[in-house]
Amino acid sequence: QLRLVESGGGLVQPGGSLRLSCAVSGFTWETNIIGWFRQAPGKEREGISCISIRGETMLNYADSVRGRFTISRDIAKTTVYLQMDSLKPEDTAVYYCARATRPYSSPCSVAVGRYDFWGKGTQVTVSS
Repeated sequence: QLRLVESGGGLVQPGGSLRLSCAVSGFTWETNIIGWFRQAPGKEREGISCISIRGETMLNYADSVRGRFTISRDIAKTTVYLQMDSLKPEDTAVYYCARATRPYSSPCSVAVGRYDFWGKGTQVTVSS
């Protein structure tokens, strides 16, 4: 059975860094893309990055995090990481990873509706 488990969240000061992990287990040939999303209180869930987990590396970022966040993968560990640098208070949210069966767009889509299986999330709070 597919399982996605996020970890690495916490409290960090503005300008600081965190690295989130998404451990993927039990996946089948149907799991090709892992995406990162976040949801702040009172706001809609936002797609922020995605990466292919097999074959050629394809990745994408939302404009809100491009240049500050870096997505990567460790195929041997079946884990996807999100390195978050230069964090701002507006980055405060629950962060989720999710899987998509295909990219849907090139290089991959960060649209929430394209993802069909989700982890439970990890809280990131950016505050002084």
